[in-house]
Amino acid sequence: MPASPSEPRGFLAPGGVQELQPGGFSGADHPTRDLQVLTDLTWQDATGRRHADQTIFEAELAMIRDARRLIVADQFLYNPWRGAAAGDFQPLCAAFTDALVAQRRRYPALRAVLITDPVNTAYGAEWPPHLQQLQDAGVEVVLTPLKRLADSNPAWSWLWRTLLRHLALDGLGRFPHPFKPGRVRLATYLRLLHFKANHRKTLIVDADDHWVGLVSSSNPHDASCWHHNLALRFKGAAVGDLLASENAVLALAGRMPIVFPPLTTGRAPRAPAASSLRLAVLTETAIRERLLVELMRAGRGDRVAVAVFYLAHRGVIRALIDAHRRGAGVRLLLDANHDAFGRRKDGIPNRPVAWELRRAGIAVRWFNTHGEQAHGKFVLIQRADGSACLVGGSANFTRRNLDGFNLETDVVVSGPADHAAFRQVQAYFDRQWENEGGTAFSLPYAAFAEPRPFKYLRYRLMEASGWSTF
Repeated sequence: MPASPSEPRGFLAPGGVQELQPGGFSGADHPTRDLQVLTDLTWQDATGRRHADQTIFEAELAMIRDARRLIVADQFLYNPWRGAAAGDFQPLCAAFTDALVAQRRRYPALRAVLITDPVNTAYGAEWPPHLQQLQDAGVEVVLTPLKRLADSNPAWSWLWRTLLRHLALDGLGRFPHPFKPGRVRLATYLRLLHFKANHRKTLIVDADDHWVGLVSSSNPHDASCWHHNLALRFKGAAVGDLLASENAVLALAGRMPIVFPPLTTGRAPRAPAASSLRLAVLTETAIRERLLVELMRAGRGDRVAVAVFYLAHRGVIRALIDAHRRGAGVRLLLDANHDAFGRRKDGIPNRPVAWELRRAGIAVRWFNTHGEQAHGKFVLIQRADGSACLVGGSANFTRRNLDGFNLETDVVVSGPADHAAFRQVQAYFDRQWENEGGTAFSLPYAAFAEPRPFKYLRYRLMEASGWSTF
């Protein structure tokens, strides 16, 4: 399909580009001040009425409104498409777009860069109006060249490179649009099957005399508006590492790196406040390495709380079982993997994995979702020596997310266990685990127990081969 005249330079069609493994970025453990934990939670009361306690998206809009010099946003799902889902949704995509456009018009010298995934063009099938609106306002739109990532689904990608891309398939057929009503050409499905993604959810802005970074599990995507998520907003030197990690994505797309402009506020910058917390920015395989190190340290008297949308990575599963055997108290809150934007899922990978973990003696409960997804991805470890560690961000605990196939961003926060940030995350987890106030935030393991060897084998084959969407 020919490129739209409105597509930004650097948009690359699939095929013909050498594969590049991005590896992982591991930032230093910087002292951080003003760390804010942001959470989204949705639930139903006994009458079936929906309630929501959500803070992440409004915090992102506030960050954009504060910016005067630079905005760098990297967002995976950024569109108004709702799939087969029905009901009342918030227009997150339009609100995010309007905020960027308004800030560019208010401050013409402000540089705004939006990095996103080609999924939001249905892999080249269209150039959506909100991306055009951003470009018209002077926002730099960068689509990640997924072909330069390592092959998540090697069997398909090998077949594509050796045979299919040489055939005239792109213009064939009219197939149902995978994400909304309408039709697309065969090319959309051929590209989708590579199962590659820039899955990051980050935001960097200036605010008065300092820089602010945010790493999240949430997307400005209408059909994701009721999902459960967790984000961390922070200041300090770690924001520079976050920008460096985004410059690596710009380099993949053939763009020049972004340099922080000077902060000229007319007054002396504030001295960094003393902090007992340290925060490091991690991407791709560096997330896996730090996560495994922290889990391998867990032992008798330590407490491990895991809340994640997808749990499938064999190394993480072994590390959790080993921590349990060493005497750590391990609790898992998992999405039951039964909803995907109005379509029913079959519970893979979490239900087979939960069966394995339960057999090892680990406590498992399910998020009690009602069409939305429990989309957070974090591990909180509270140690008997009085320290704590939190790992969270965009990465699910799967091969695609942790072994350098997707682009991902997490942060790791370490410090004293009694710090307010750790206590807030623990309270968020406990509220759902213990069904505080009599609200059914979570369900017992038996609600979705599936002791099915064949399904477990299917999960293992899907995880190992790459023929999966998780």
